[in-house]
Amino acid sequence: MAVREIRLFGDPVLRSACDPITIGDPRAAALVEDLIETVKLPGRAGLAANQIGVGLRAFSYNIDGDIGYIINPVLAEVSGEPELVDEGCLSVPGFYFLRRRYPFARVTGVNLAGDPVELSGDGLMAQALQHETDHLDGHLYIEGLEAETKREAMREIRKAPWY
Repeated sequence: MAVREIRLFGDPVLRSACDPITIGDPRAAALVEDLIETVKLPGRAGLAANQIGVGLRAFSYNIDGDIGYIINPVLAEVSGEPELVDEGCLSVPGFYFLRRRYPFARVTGVNLAGDPVELSGDGLMAQALQHETDHLDGHLYIEGLEAETKREAMREIRKAPWY
């Protein structure tokens, strides 16, 4: 188990769709342990595998002290009228921008044993489920910003010391 370094905006692994995990793959258990250890740090709501440089389809979450993971997640349902929410990303550190997210989301996948897992929720959980599945599909949250907000975000990100 290890807390892994977060890949930052501009790293090509963040723009690539992640491959499904084969149940029984010996790498999967180690990946899940690292995802959980890394998401446990304060201020972290979710973490996709590609954010730690692994192109496999899994993410961990830490919502109101509830910590877990899901393998091969699929965004199965979103509902409600999309709302503007303040959103940040570990791969774009120090920035929060308003973007539209559905107020409810449901994700289906499996655990390490291959048993079905379903995660759902509203508020921060809904936001995290959408955000992390976007990551696994190779999309960063800034892609979903409204045009003017995205232009301003890119100007600000380019000034960041880590960029």
